[in-house]
Amino acid sequence: MTDAADSDFEAILEAGRRAVSTEAEALWRLVASLDDSFALAVRAILATRGRVVVCGLGKSGHIAGKIAATLAATGTPALFLHASDAVHGDLGMLTATDTLLILSNSGDTREFGVIIRRAQHFGLPILAITSSEASAVGRAADIRLILPPAPEACPFGSSPSTSTTLMLALGDALALTAMRQRGTTAADLLALHPGGRLGLDLVRVDSFMHKRAKLPFVTPETPMDAVVTEISAKGFGIAAVVDRQERLAGVITDGDIRRAILAHRTPNRTTAADIMTRRPRTLESDAMARDALAIMTEQRITAVLVLDGVLSGKVIGLVHIHDLLRLGIA
Repeated sequence: MTDAADSDFEAILEAGRRAVSTEAEALWRLVASLDDSFALAVRAILATRGRVVVCGLGKSGHIAGKIAATLAATGTPALFLHASDAVHGDLGMLTATDTLLILSNSGDTREFGVIIRRAQHFGLPILAITSSEASAVGRAADIRLILPPAPEACPFGSSPSTSTTLMLALGDALALTAMRQRGTTAADLLALHPGGRLGLDLVRVDSFMHKRAKLPFVTPETPMDAVVTEISAKGFGIAAVVDRQERLAGVITDGDIRRAILAHRTPNRTTAADIMTRRPRTLESDAMARDALAIMTEQRITAVLVLDGVLSGKVIGLVHIHDLLRLGIA
């Protein structure tokens, strides 16, 4: 690489670092600026009987859409109302039980006047995220969340960048604080995110694993023909080899049986102890679905046993890959 190219790369990196640094510094100012208005805004959100209608235009409109989605995803019914569309019929989205949250950096966008009058007609709480308390939106709002003075990261100080980052962070803070204040649990959150990676992080295996009556149990002394019968009867392609206290000694899979046959072992002369895999990978009951998926992927297996604890070693459940597929997270 030439010296000129090196110089160009350094200039690019420096510009990027400057933009990130400008926005990061503004976020610290936002932290310091939070006051009672933030707490009042959260209380207004929690008291909302309908939905939080998040309204914005332009770049602020994109942020408003994301905030509405975050509110909904964390347990606060919400929708996005585009300020321009609102004056062409979408104002009907605003109902008498809602709370209006307006995002406007300048606070003087013309379209908001009609929306504010509609909200005032219903007597709705009006929250505003803006940089100008003296603006039309700032004056009309019941609760104002004022963005701290900070330059836009744009080299010309005009393109919305720092201001929209502050709005986004403030919207996330409102949504997540409301979630905490509401006492939202992992189970509540799972109901809103039944699939995907988030589901993997929220579902404990003991909430969906197969339990005692369905478990394929054999003892170390069980003849292999009886092991095959048990595996076929339970339908998981695996049997747990346990002692009289149901403590795990090993596992036998369909693959173990095939390998035993290829090794010319006679099934009626072989016991479970002869071919079982000792010290298999297992889960504890408080493990998450992602842990089960990780083991199955790493070991290239389709089922994993669940123990009530490492010390006791008692088998209390089984998770099959089909269980994860039914949950929509595999």
